[in-house]
Amino acid sequence: MLFLSSGVRAIVGAASMLMLMLGLTSCGYRVGGQADLVPKTVHTIAIPAFTNTTTRYKLTDHLPQAIGHEFIARTKYQVVNDPAQADAVLRGSVINYVAYPILFDQQSGRASGLQVNVTMQVNLVERATGKVLFSRPSYEMHQRYEISITSSSAYFEESDEALNRLSRDVARDLVSSILENF
Repeated sequence: MLFLSSGVRAIVGAASMLMLMLGLTSCGYRVGGQADLVPKTVHTIAIPAFTNTTTRYKLTDHLPQAIGHEFIARTKYQVVNDPAQADAVLRGSVINYVAYPILFDQQSGRASGLQVNVTMQVNLVERATGKVLFSRPSYEMHQRYEISITSSSAYFEESDEALNRLSRDVARDLVSSILENF
């Protein structure tokens, strides 16, 4: 059996800890999402109306507005209306929209929860160079929403609110993806 004095044990322990720390710092890991996709020359972004290949027409009205608000709230970029006056242009297209009930009220049999799936194509392009800064050809967002079942028209009233919430969720996620390179 090997008996070490407390001083030697302390030195061996400190050396072991130092070796472990050195080994971890050289393992090649890094924090993702730290790259800046948007060049320093971009100060203004235009977000024109999204195109739409679905029957859900209101979503394309809500999305650019929500994305613009998110850029204003979280970044230093100015959002402008005219793409010709912007340093970068964010264009999008809603290519699929599916909503279906997932929860039902046991008493009335009406839907009380809704699953909404949206697929979009999104590109952020530097206007001066035409360089694509961010591209998602199949950007998907999935959300679940509860709907009111107090009246027969409540589903349609809640449907607009669900689109507003979905637009805010898409905007938050999309702006994070652009800013954090995910």
